[in-house]
This record gives sequence, C-alpha cells and structure tokens, in this order.
Amino acid sequence: MCGIGGIFQHDRQRPIDPTVLIGMAAIQSHRGPDGCGWKMIEGSGVGFTHARLAIIDLNADRARQPFVSPNQEVMIAHNGEFYDYKRIRADLTSRGYKFRSKTDTELLMHLTERFGLEGALPHLRGEFGFAVYEKEYDRLTLVRDRFGIKPLFWTMTPEGFVFGSEIKVLFAHPAVERKISPHGVYHQLMQLMVPGTTAFEGVHAVQPGQMVIVEREDNQLRVRIKTYWDLNFPLLNERTEQSDEYYIETLRERFIEAIQLKLEADVPVACYLSGGIDSCTILGVAAACQQSPVKAFTVGFDNQDYDETEISKEMSRAVGADQDIVMTRGGELYDHFARTIWHTERSIYNTFTIAKMLLSDHVHRAGYRVVLTGEGSDELFAGYPQLRLDMIRHGMNDATPEERADLEAWLQESNRLFQGNLLAQNALDDPALTQLVGFTPSCLQSWLSMGSQVPGLLHPDLRAALLNYSPGEAIASALDPAQISGRHPLDKVQYIWIKTQFESQVLGWAGDRVDMANSMEARPPFLDHHLVEFAVTLPPLMRFRGKRDKYVLREAMKGLLPKALYDRQKFAFMAPPSHTDVEKQRALRSLCDLYLSKRAIAEAGLLDADAVDQVLQRHADPNTPLSTRTQLDGIINHLLSVQLLHQQFVAADLPNLARERAQSLNWQLQQPVLSGVR
Repeated sequence: MCGIGGIFQHDRQRPIDPTVLIGMAAIQSHRGPDGCGWKMIEGSGVGFTHARLAIIDLNADRARQPFVSPNQEVMIAHNGEFYDYKRIRADLTSRGYKFRSKTDTELLMHLTERFGLEGALPHLRGEFGFAVYEKEYDRLTLVRDRFGIKPLFWTMTPEGFVFGSEIKVLFAHPAVERKISPHGVYHQLMQLMVPGTTAFEGVHAVQPGQMVIVEREDNQLRVRIKTYWDLNFPLLNERTEQSDEYYIETLRERFIEAIQLKLEADVPVACYLSGGIDSCTILGVAAACQQSPVKAFTVGFDNQDYDETEISKEMSRAVGADQDIVMTRGGELYDHFARTIWHTERSIYNTFTIAKMLLSDHVHRAGYRVVLTGEGSDELFAGYPQLRLDMIRHGMNDATPEERADLEAWLQESNRLFQGNLLAQNALDDPALTQLVGFTPSCLQSWLSMGSQVPGLLHPDLRAALLNYSPGEAIASALDPAQISGRHPLDKVQYIWIKTQFESQVLGWAGDRVDMANSMEARPPFLDHHLVEFAVTLPPLMRFRGKRDKYVLREAMKGLLPKALYDRQKFAFMAPPSHTDVEKQRALRSLCDLYLSKRAIAEAGLLDADAVDQVLQRHADPNTPLSTRTQLDGIINHLLSVQLLHQQFVAADLPNLARERAQSLNWQLQQPVLSGVR
C-alpha cells in the first residue's frame, strides 16, 4: 500500500516542476513513509510520484516506483496489492518475461505488455488504484479497484490533469483551485454522496470498477470514463436454484482461498476483531491457515450498549488468538476529531471513525503494517438492518402479512439504538429513486431525511444556489439503471448501498483513510472479486432466512464459531453518541465553541450561524427525544466536519505545506533515491 500522484499537461513541452511532484508525495507520506520516487518522461508533459509503504519486496532501491519500461514507453504508479501474484509471475516468467523486482506491481507492466491494459485488468485480483501512461498513444489511464477499497481522485486545471490517492495530493499542486462546492456542502451535511463526487469544486473520485482515460490531441486533454467491471446481480428470469449445501460449500471454499491469498506479505499480518461474525470467521480461518496464534486487535467503548469486547474475547479464546484490546473513554475521541477530518477529507457522522483511527495507530505502534478486516460481508449477505428491512417489505412475496409484520417488529426492536441513524424514524419516498428502484431503499432513507434539514443550515448564498436541488435525483442519475432493472428487491438495495455509502463511507472514512493515516494496510477478504462473483448468485433466502442474517456465512463457518456468536444478530459498529455521557458532551461542546462560533462560521461562509445555534440548543435539551438527539449528534458532527474541511483544505496553504513536509522528510532533489526508476 502506498500513495500515488501525477501530472499530465495539455502542452507536452511545458516543463514540470519536480519539487511539485515531491511535495505531492510528501503530503501523503502517512500512506508511504518508506521513501519517495518520482519520474518524468521527457517531451511528454507527464510526471508521476509515489510514496511507498513496504509490504511486498522490502528492498528500497529495487522496489521503488514509478516503474518505467526499458524502452521508456510505459510508466506506472501503483497503490494497493495484487494477489495471486506468485502464480501469475511464474506463468509470465515461463513465457520469457524478465522481472527486476519481487513486487506485485511489476506484474502490471508485463500483463499490459502481453494483453494490453484493458486485457490485463481481469487478471488483477485485489485492491488498487493505479496510473498508466502509454507514450505510443499519448494516453494516461487511471484505474480503481472493483469496489473502491483504495481511493483515487482527479481534477482538470488550465495547465492539465492532476491526480492522486488523496484530495490533498491534488491541492499540493499550485494550479488546483481549492473551493468547497455548494453541492459538496449539501452532501457533507447529509452524509450521502453522489457517486464520483467530493466536497470540492471540480475534484472527482474515480468510481469503483472504472477507468478514467485521458488523451491528448492538439495540446488539449480530453477525459472519458469506462466501466471495466460491475456486480451484475443475475436477472430474475435468469436465476437458477441450487441446493443449500452447494452454496454453503462453494462459499466456504472461496472464502478460505481469499483469506489464504491475503495472508501473503513480507511483514507480519494481524486481524481486526469485533464482536461480529465477519471478523471472527476471518480470524478463525487465518489461525487455521497459519497454524499459529494470530494477533487480533479490538477497539472497545465505555458504554455496554455499544461495546463488543466481551463477545470478541470469546472468539479469541476459541481460536487461541493473541488479543489486544484498545479501550476508548469519555471525550477522548473528540480530541482527535480535527486530525481525523484531515485524513477522511469528508464529513463523519459518528466518532467510531476516530476510534478506528486510534486503533490503527495502536496496531502500527505494536509493529504491524497489515491487518485483515471484515468489510464487505454485510454488503454481500444482507447484514445491515436497512437491507433486511427492504427484504421484509419488498422481497418476501410468499410471506403472509402477519409474518412480515412480525419480522419487521423484531428488526425494529432489536435495532432500536440505531433509530434515526441507520433506520429512518419515518418512511420516506423519493420520487427519482422510487422510479428507478420501485421503492426508496431503506438504506438511503435516514440520510435523505437529514437532507430536508440541510438547506436551513446553509449560508443564504449557498441556499440560493441550491434552490430546487434534489439529492435523491442526483444520486439516482449517477447509478446504472441496467444494473438495477429486472433484479430481486434485495439485489437492488445491496447494489445501491455498495455504490453509495459502502464506497464513500465504510471503505472510505471508516476504512482506508483512517488505517492509512497510520501507515496501516487493511485487507478485506470478503471483497475478493472471485468470492463476490459467486456471492451475487446467492438466492435471497441464503442471505436472510427467518430471523438469521448472513445465513449462508453462518452455516459455512458454523464449525468454528462459538454458539453465542453463531446465534448473535448483526449489530452496527458505532461509538456511543455524545449525549450518552457527560464527559463526551463537554468535549463536543468545546469543539463547537471553537469551530461553530459565529466568528468561525462567518469566516468560512458556508453555514447559517443562527440555524447552527438552534441545532446545538435542541441537542443539549434533555427533553429532546433520544432518537432525535442521536440524529442531531450526527448533524453536529457534519457541521464540525464542514468547518474543518474549510480550515484545513481551503484556508490553509497546502502547496507550501507540501514543500515544508518534503523538506522535513529530507525528500530532496539531490537525493539518489529520487533520481528516477529503472
């Protein structure tokens, strides 16, 4: 895992300042503290940069990126991991291809040479974001992995195209405008992003499973986007039914293979462990694969309603893991709020994001750089209550009204902590989404309901700019209707969640961004695309049956799960909201006094100070219903986030910060390690 960046100029003869490339690497040195590499191809107006985290091939000189082909025709910068690389490497070697490093990155060079770039993509298994420049075609291509596990952003300036693993990498380039957009503020405050967008004007995210292709003609760059992979849930009329045993055995086989591949590294590999069956099954299989105790790291909270440490201890004991528990208490999380926003580059609604960052910091200090993590299981097997709610309401045609009512009452009661957050307090119908899906997915309803409060929180100028704006319509327009039409209702909502909140929230600010803040590589076995391509064929009742979520996974892993875990319903991993503890309330109020004062709001010009004050008063009022206070807690976190985004990314001089960081790291032009790449 690393960080990449680069420049592709309209004018091929315009010189690129190498110090800008070095600064683009330095500002993301948390992603790659083990060294900087940069390279420009003369006369091409293109330059790449790379900050390295050494995981595969620890030899600094041999493994330094960017990689350039011997004929100087192809240049590659890569962030992420390609799995099964040893088998592919052996195959390529037998065909006469020569390797100069032991890295998985070099596979991409030879696979592209053999199959062409698009032909190489089906062979790439893992999480990645990479850039390839092909001099023959004068073409730059950005590619992001199939689910968006690794981030990748781009923008166009008057000078040319700029890209990087994080938004701050783009902002290290002096030609990139730093401005929060009206639509960006709107979506930061409601927590629901339009796929491919960010908080910032003109800054785009490469979407999962897509290629951004940039070609130059007559000193003018043109951008086009192409999808190379999608989930492709089967059409209803094409679904075939197999026995339960077939689905259980096939899932077990593919899951074990995915974990085996992700244990491959030249450094020790640990596991994150919560109280859910996702991380517990990974830990159990990893322990069996390694035939030795696995290090397991768990984060705990000082509130029994939200803490999962006791159930995680039971799993740890069952497999003989060496467990390390990091407890977070009181207002501690709010002390790290500002640093978290620097890394997430977007708003957060719950401080579990901060807890995750503190956990990854602890893991890093314990001497680990790689962890296996459970993201993706809830998405594939309908673990979230919102997904199950739509299955109950729209996908159980054979159930009687009484059976559906009983299941819904059970679901609502067992997830009462998350009312007003994951589960909307009141049903909401969005016309655009209902037209696309047939109903408004429950997984979006709580966030869309927050959206109705957003205009009143905005500065009057932004409010005017967003008059008649429909976030639901914008999201519906960004989704591929061909991937939704003709599918089972559960398939539809899983697809929409994966393309919206999963990519931007679960994998973004709760995944890569807070792990890589501490140079920690997180590997999610459930998102191995070979496993996923099987999982989308599972009948809905293999995902949610009776009152048992993730039915097929439970049955496949039943032999290694303690009974308490096997029987336990899925609960969301969240930190206790601020109103649950006096110390948390004080810590939150201190942040509000600093960042949500009338002066701070006036300086940023994004919010309405009087409306913000009303939110704070309602949240502090003990007579406000708890579900409403939970929702207000999220809104306040969003408000703080927006103010911090302005302070850290707009008001700050990021090009100068990047230069200063390069100097402090001693990543300078005269260093031999920066002289280029073979």
